[in-house]
Amino acid sequence: MGGDHGPGVTVPAAVSFVNAEPQASLILVGREDAIAAELVKLNAMDHPRLSIKHATEVVAMDDSLEVALRRKKDSSMRVAISLVKDGQAQACVSAGNTGALMAVSRYVLKTLPGVDRPAICTILPNQKGGPTYMLDLGANVDCEPQHLHQFAMMGSALVAAVEGIARPSVGLLNVGEEDIKGNDVVKQTAVLLRADHASGLLNFHGNVEGNDIFEGTTDIVVCDGFVGNIVLKASEGLGRFVKNALTAEFKRSALNMLGALIARGAIKAFSQRMNPSRYNGASLLGLRGLVFKSHGGENAYGFEWAIRRAFDAARYDVLSRISLTIAQWMPQQGESPAPASQPDQQTTA
Repeated sequence: MGGDHGPGVTVPAAVSFVNAEPQASLILVGREDAIAAELVKLNAMDHPRLSIKHATEVVAMDDSLEVALRRKKDSSMRVAISLVKDGQAQACVSAGNTGALMAVSRYVLKTLPGVDRPAICTILPNQKGGPTYMLDLGANVDCEPQHLHQFAMMGSALVAAVEGIARPSVGLLNVGEEDIKGNDVVKQTAVLLRADHASGLLNFHGNVEGNDIFEGTTDIVVCDGFVGNIVLKASEGLGRFVKNALTAEFKRSALNMLGALIARGAIKAFSQRMNPSRYNGASLLGLRGLVFKSHGGENAYGFEWAIRRAFDAARYDVLSRISLTIAQWMPQQGESPAPASQPDQQTTA
Protein backbone atom coordinates (compact mmCIF):
# COMPACT_ATOMS: atom_id res chain seq x y z
CA MET A 1 0.00 0.00 0.00
CA GLY A 2 3.02 2.26 0.44
CA GLY A 3 5.20 4.34 -1.83
CA ASP A 4 4.05 7.01 -4.23
CA HIS A 5 1.79 4.74 -6.25
CA GLY A 6 0.50 1.96 -3.95
CA PRO A 7 -1.28 -1.08 -5.45
CA GLY A 8 -1.18 0.44 -8.93
CA VAL A 9 2.52 -0.46 -9.02
CA THR A 10 3.00 -3.20 -6.43
CA VAL A 11 0.23 -5.51 -7.63
CA PRO A 12 1.27 -5.56 -11.33
CA ALA A 13 4.85 -6.17 -10.20
CA ALA A 14 3.72 -9.07 -8.01
CA VAL A 15 1.68 -10.64 -10.80
CA SER A 16 4.56 -10.31 -13.25
CA PHE A 17 7.01 -11.85 -10.77
CA VAL A 18 4.96 -14.94 -9.86
CA ASN A 19 4.32 -15.56 -13.55
CA ALA A 20 8.07 -15.48 -14.17
CA GLU A 21 9.12 -17.40 -11.05
CA PRO A 22 7.23 -20.71 -10.51
CA GLN A 23 8.81 -21.27 -7.07
CA ALA A 24 7.45 -18.03 -5.60
CA SER A 25 4.24 -17.39 -3.72
CA LEU A 26 3.25 -13.84 -2.76
CA ILE A 27 0.95 -12.52 -0.06
CA LEU A 28 -0.42 -9.08 -0.96
CA VAL A 29 -0.92 -7.18 2.29
CA GLY A 30 -3.21 -4.17 2.48
CA ARG A 31 -6.78 -3.05 1.90
CA GLU A 32 -8.45 -6.00 0.28
CA ASP A 33 -10.78 -4.02 -1.96
CA ALA A 34 -7.95 -1.95 -3.45
CA ILE A 35 -5.75 -5.00 -4.06
CA ALA A 36 -8.61 -7.05 -5.51
CA ALA A 37 -9.49 -4.25 -7.93
CA GLU A 38 -5.96 -4.31 -9.34
CA LEU A 39 -5.96 -8.10 -9.60
CA VAL A 40 -9.23 -8.00 -11.52
CA LYS A 41 -7.70 -5.54 -14.01
CA LEU A 42 -4.86 -8.00 -14.59
CA ASN A 43 -7.11 -11.10 -14.76
CA ALA A 44 -5.17 -12.52 -11.82
CA MET A 45 -7.83 -12.67 -9.11
CA ASP A 46 -7.70 -16.47 -9.04
CA HIS A 47 -3.95 -16.87 -9.36
CA PRO A 48 -2.98 -19.96 -7.33
CA ARG A 49 0.18 -18.39 -5.92
CA LEU A 50 -1.24 -15.00 -4.99
CA SER A 51 -3.25 -14.36 -1.84
CA ILE A 52 -4.52 -11.28 -0.02
CA LYS A 53 -4.01 -10.47 3.67
CA HIS A 54 -6.33 -7.65 4.70
CA ALA A 55 -4.93 -4.73 6.73
CA THR A 56 -7.14 -1.81 7.70
CA GLU A 57 -4.46 0.90 7.98
CA VAL A 58 -1.66 2.36 5.88
CA VAL A 59 1.54 4.07 7.08
CA ALA A 60 1.74 7.30 5.11
CA MET A 61 5.06 8.57 3.76
CA ASP A 62 4.94 11.52 6.18
CA ASP A 63 3.80 9.59 9.27
CA SER A 64 6.02 9.89 12.32
CA LEU A 65 7.65 6.84 13.91
CA GLU A 66 5.28 7.15 16.86
CA VAL A 67 2.26 6.90 14.56
CA ALA A 68 3.71 3.91 12.70
CA LEU A 69 4.68 2.06 15.87
CA ARG A 70 1.95 2.89 18.37
CA ARG A 71 -1.14 4.07 16.55
CA LYS A 72 -1.27 2.06 13.34
CA LYS A 73 -0.94 -1.46 14.66
CA ASP A 74 -2.96 -2.91 11.79
CA SER A 75 -1.02 -1.17 9.05
CA SER A 76 -0.09 -3.14 5.94
CA MET A 77 3.55 -2.59 6.85
CA ARG A 78 3.24 -4.05 10.33
CA VAL A 79 1.01 -6.93 9.25
CA ALA A 80 3.48 -7.88 6.50
CA ILE A 81 6.42 -7.84 8.90
CA SER A 82 4.43 -9.86 11.43
CA LEU A 83 3.86 -12.53 8.75
CA VAL A 84 7.65 -12.88 8.55
CA LYS A 85 7.95 -13.11 12.33
CA ASP A 86 5.25 -15.79 12.50
CA GLY A 87 6.85 -17.82 9.73
CA GLN A 88 3.97 -17.37 7.28
CA ALA A 89 6.30 -15.52 4.89
CA GLN A 90 10.04 -15.72 4.40
CA ALA A 91 10.52 -12.08 3.42
CA CYS A 92 8.74 -8.73 3.40
CA VAL A 93 8.98 -6.16 0.58
CA SER A 94 7.74 -2.61 1.09
CA ALA A 95 7.90 0.68 -0.81
CA GLY A 96 6.69 2.61 2.22
CA ASN A 97 8.21 5.10 4.64
CA THR A 98 11.84 4.01 5.16
CA GLY A 99 12.14 5.23 8.75
CA ALA A 100 8.87 3.59 9.70
CA LEU A 101 9.84 0.35 7.97
CA MET A 102 13.11 0.18 9.86
CA ALA A 103 11.49 1.09 13.20
CA VAL A 104 8.59 -1.37 12.87
CA SER A 105 10.89 -4.12 11.58
CA ARG A 106 13.26 -3.67 14.48
CA TYR A 107 10.39 -3.58 16.98
CA VAL A 108 8.60 -6.65 15.62
CA LEU A 109 11.51 -8.83 14.50
CA LYS A 110 14.31 -7.64 16.84
CA THR A 111 17.96 -7.73 15.86
CA LEU A 112 20.14 -10.80 15.50
CA PRO A 113 22.34 -11.75 18.47
CA GLY A 114 25.52 -9.66 18.34
CA VAL A 115 24.05 -6.97 16.08
CA ASP A 116 23.64 -3.53 17.63
CA ARG A 117 22.04 -1.81 14.65
CA PRO A 118 20.48 -3.03 11.40
CA ALA A 119 21.88 -1.56 8.19
CA ILE A 120 20.44 -0.85 4.76
CA CYS A 121 22.35 -2.56 1.96
CA THR A 122 21.89 -2.34 -1.79
CA ILE A 123 23.87 -2.96 -4.97
CA LEU A 124 25.39 -0.54 -7.45
CA PRO A 125 26.75 -1.36 -10.92
CA ASN A 126 30.48 -1.40 -11.60
CA GLN A 127 32.80 -1.45 -14.60
CA LYS A 128 33.50 -5.17 -14.17
CA GLY A 129 29.91 -6.00 -15.03
CA GLY A 130 29.00 -7.15 -11.54
CA PRO A 131 27.46 -5.54 -8.48
CA THR A 132 29.13 -3.59 -5.70
CA TYR A 133 27.29 -4.07 -2.41
CA MET A 134 27.20 -0.98 -0.23
CA LEU A 135 26.04 -0.42 3.36
CA ASP A 136 24.83 1.45 5.35
CA LEU A 137 22.63 3.64 3.15
CA GLY A 138 20.72 5.67 5.68
CA ALA A 139 19.61 3.62 8.66
CA ASN A 140 22.43 4.86 10.91
CA VAL A 141 23.54 8.46 10.44
CA ASP A 142 26.02 8.35 13.33
CA CYS A 143 28.09 5.20 13.74
CA GLU A 144 30.79 3.89 16.04
CA PRO A 145 33.62 1.62 14.88
CA GLN A 146 31.86 -1.52 16.15
CA HIS A 147 28.82 -0.71 14.04
CA LEU A 148 30.85 -0.40 10.83
CA HIS A 149 32.64 -3.59 11.86
CA GLN A 150 29.31 -5.41 12.11
CA PHE A 151 28.21 -3.99 8.76
CA ALA A 152 31.30 -5.55 7.17
CA MET A 153 30.45 -8.93 8.69
CA MET A 154 26.83 -8.84 7.56
CA GLY A 155 27.77 -7.64 4.09
CA SER A 156 30.31 -10.43 3.73
CA ALA A 157 27.76 -13.06 4.72
CA LEU A 158 25.21 -11.62 2.28
CA VAL A 159 27.58 -11.51 -0.69
CA ALA A 160 28.95 -14.97 0.06
CA ALA A 161 25.40 -16.38 0.06
CA VAL A 162 23.91 -14.53 -2.92
CA GLU A 163 26.94 -14.19 -5.20
CA GLY A 164 28.68 -17.44 -4.25
CA ILE A 165 31.97 -15.66 -3.44
CA ALA A 166 33.76 -17.54 -0.67
CA ARG A 167 35.77 -14.56 0.59
CA PRO A 168 34.23 -11.33 -0.71
CA SER A 169 36.50 -8.32 -0.48
CA VAL A 170 35.58 -5.45 1.84
CA GLY A 171 36.52 -1.82 1.34
CA LEU A 172 36.12 0.93 3.94
CA LEU A 173 34.93 4.16 2.30
CA ASN A 174 37.32 7.00 3.09
CA VAL A 175 38.69 10.26 1.70
CA GLY A 176 41.90 8.50 0.68
CA GLU A 177 43.51 5.06 0.52
CA GLU A 178 46.24 5.86 3.05
CA ASP A 179 45.85 4.59 6.61
CA ILE A 180 46.41 8.08 8.01
CA LYS A 181 43.37 9.46 6.14
CA GLY A 182 39.87 9.80 7.56
CA ASN A 183 38.22 10.60 10.87
CA ASP A 184 38.70 8.68 14.10
CA VAL A 185 35.72 6.40 13.50
CA VAL A 186 37.05 5.25 10.14
CA LYS A 187 40.59 4.82 11.46
CA GLN A 188 39.41 2.74 14.42
CA THR A 189 37.19 0.66 12.17
CA ALA A 190 40.15 -0.06 9.92
CA VAL A 191 42.05 -1.44 12.92
CA LEU A 192 39.21 -3.89 13.64
CA LEU A 193 38.95 -4.95 10.01
CA ARG A 194 42.69 -5.42 9.63
CA ALA A 195 42.65 -7.68 12.69
CA ASP A 196 39.87 -9.75 11.12
CA HIS A 197 41.84 -9.95 7.88
CA ALA A 198 44.94 -11.15 9.73
CA SER A 199 42.93 -13.88 11.47
CA GLY A 200 41.26 -14.96 8.22
CA LEU A 201 37.73 -13.93 9.16
CA LEU A 202 37.31 -11.10 6.65
CA ASN A 203 38.94 -10.28 3.34
CA PHE A 204 39.69 -6.62 4.07
CA HIS A 205 41.05 -4.76 1.06
CA GLY A 206 41.66 -1.50 2.92
CA ASN A 207 40.40 2.03 2.43
CA VAL A 208 38.59 2.82 -0.81
CA GLU A 209 37.41 6.09 -2.34
CA GLY A 210 34.17 7.02 -4.06
CA ASN A 211 35.41 6.13 -7.55
CA ASP A 212 36.24 2.60 -6.38
CA ILE A 213 32.53 1.87 -5.93
CA PHE A 214 31.89 1.94 -9.67
CA GLU A 215 35.28 0.55 -10.64
CA GLY A 216 34.45 -2.62 -8.72
CA THR A 217 37.60 -2.46 -6.61
CA THR A 218 35.90 -4.44 -3.83
CA ASP A 219 32.78 -6.57 -3.58
CA ILE A 220 31.55 -4.61 -0.55
CA VAL A 221 31.89 -0.97 0.48
CA VAL A 222 31.22 -0.08 4.11
CA CYS A 223 30.33 3.40 5.39
CA ASP A 224 27.97 5.15 7.79
CA GLY A 225 24.41 5.88 6.74
CA PHE A 226 24.93 9.62 6.30
CA VAL A 227 27.64 9.19 3.70
CA GLY A 228 26.01 6.13 2.14
CA ASN A 229 22.66 7.79 1.54
CA ILE A 230 24.28 10.80 -0.11
CA VAL A 231 26.35 8.54 -2.38
CA LEU A 232 23.29 6.51 -3.34
CA LYS A 233 21.06 9.49 -4.16
CA ALA A 234 23.85 11.25 -6.06
CA SER A 235 24.55 8.09 -8.08
CA GLU A 236 20.90 7.61 -8.98
CA GLY A 237 20.60 11.26 -9.97
CA LEU A 238 23.69 11.03 -12.15
CA GLY A 239 22.42 7.90 -13.86
CA ARG A 240 19.13 9.59 -14.76
CA PHE A 241 20.95 12.75 -15.84
CA VAL A 242 23.23 10.87 -18.23
CA LYS A 243 20.32 8.91 -19.69
CA ASN A 244 18.17 12.02 -20.20
CA ALA A 245 21.07 14.07 -21.57
CA LEU A 246 21.92 11.41 -24.15
CA THR A 247 18.28 11.18 -25.21
CA ALA A 248 18.05 14.95 -25.62
CA GLU A 249 21.25 15.12 -27.69
CA PHE A 250 20.19 12.33 -30.02
CA LYS A 251 16.91 14.17 -30.70
CA ARG A 252 18.64 17.49 -31.35
CA SER A 253 19.15 16.95 -35.10
CA ALA A 254 18.39 14.55 -37.92
CA LEU A 255 22.06 13.56 -38.12
CA ASN A 256 22.14 12.77 -34.42
CA MET A 257 18.96 10.72 -34.77
CA LEU A 258 20.56 8.77 -37.61
CA GLY A 259 23.56 8.09 -35.38
CA ALA A 260 21.22 6.90 -32.63
CA LEU A 261 19.52 4.55 -35.07
CA ILE A 262 22.85 3.06 -36.12
CA ALA A 263 23.97 2.64 -32.51
CA ARG A 264 20.56 1.60 -31.13
CA GLY A 265 21.84 -1.76 -29.87
CA ALA A 266 24.63 -0.19 -27.85
CA ILE A 267 22.35 2.60 -26.64
CA LYS A 268 19.72 0.13 -25.45
CA ALA A 269 22.33 -1.91 -23.58
CA PHE A 270 23.79 1.23 -22.01
CA SER A 271 20.34 2.44 -21.00
CA GLN A 272 19.57 -0.87 -19.32
CA ARG A 273 22.89 -0.93 -17.51
CA MET A 274 22.44 2.62 -16.22
CA ASN A 275 18.78 2.20 -15.29
CA PRO A 276 18.53 2.66 -11.48
CA SER A 277 15.35 0.55 -11.42
CA ARG A 278 17.42 -2.57 -12.12
CA TYR A 279 19.21 -2.08 -8.82
CA ASN A 280 16.11 -1.39 -6.75
CA GLY A 281 15.59 -3.31 -3.53
CA ALA A 282 17.68 -2.67 -0.43
CA SER A 283 17.92 -5.25 2.33
CA LEU A 284 17.61 -4.37 6.02
CA LEU A 285 20.45 -6.49 7.37
CA GLY A 286 20.78 -7.52 11.00
CA LEU A 287 17.14 -8.35 11.73
CA ARG A 288 15.68 -11.72 12.70
CA GLY A 289 13.84 -11.79 9.40
CA LEU A 290 14.24 -10.65 5.81
CA VAL A 291 12.90 -7.18 5.01
CA PHE A 292 13.51 -5.35 1.72
CA LYS A 293 12.90 -1.71 0.90
CA SER A 294 11.90 -0.48 -2.53
CA HIS A 295 12.16 3.16 -3.55
CA GLY A 296 8.82 4.82 -3.01
CA GLY A 297 8.73 6.33 -6.48
CA GLU A 298 9.57 3.16 -8.41
CA ASN A 299 7.45 1.80 -11.25
CA ALA A 300 6.30 -1.81 -11.54
CA TYR A 301 9.53 -2.82 -13.29
CA GLY A 302 11.63 -1.50 -10.42
CA PHE A 303 9.40 -2.95 -7.71
CA GLU A 304 9.62 -6.35 -9.37
CA TRP A 305 13.40 -6.15 -8.98
CA ALA A 306 12.91 -5.52 -5.25
CA ILE A 307 10.76 -8.66 -5.05
CA ARG A 308 13.52 -10.54 -6.89
CA ARG A 309 16.10 -9.44 -4.33
CA ALA A 310 13.91 -10.65 -1.46
CA PHE A 311 13.21 -13.94 -3.22
CA ASP A 312 16.91 -14.57 -3.84
CA ALA A 313 17.77 -13.75 -0.22
CA ALA A 314 15.23 -16.29 0.99
CA ARG A 315 16.27 -18.87 -1.61
CA TYR A 316 19.94 -18.59 -0.70
CA ASP A 317 19.20 -18.68 3.03
CA VAL A 318 20.83 -15.32 3.70
CA LEU A 319 19.27 -14.95 7.14
CA SER A 320 20.84 -18.07 8.63
CA ARG A 321 24.15 -17.32 6.86
CA ILE A 322 24.35 -13.89 8.49
CA SER A 323 23.22 -15.27 11.84
CA LEU A 324 25.82 -18.02 11.70
CA THR A 325 28.56 -15.59 10.70
CA ILE A 326 27.77 -13.25 13.58
CA ALA A 327 27.54 -16.18 16.02
CA GLN A 328 30.91 -17.55 14.92
CA TRP A 329 32.72 -14.24 14.94
CA MET A 330 30.99 -12.66 17.91
CA PRO A 331 29.67 -15.54 20.06
CA GLN A 332 26.68 -14.70 22.23
CA GLN A 333 26.00 -16.79 25.31
CA GLY A 334 22.59 -18.41 25.33
CA GLU A 335 21.84 -17.47 21.72
CA SER A 336 21.77 -19.62 18.62
CA PRO A 337 21.66 -18.84 14.91
CA ALA A 338 18.32 -18.59 13.14
CA PRO A 339 17.19 -21.96 11.75
CA ALA A 340 18.02 -22.57 8.12
CA SER A 341 15.19 -22.56 5.63
CA GLN A 342 14.77 -25.19 2.95
CA PRO A 343 15.86 -23.67 -0.39
CA ASP A 344 14.00 -26.29 -2.44
CA GLN A 345 10.62 -25.30 -1.03
CA GLN A 346 8.31 -22.63 -2.37
CA THR A 347 9.39 -19.20 -1.23
CA THR A 348 6.76 -16.83 0.13
CA ALA A 349 7.18 -13.05 0.33
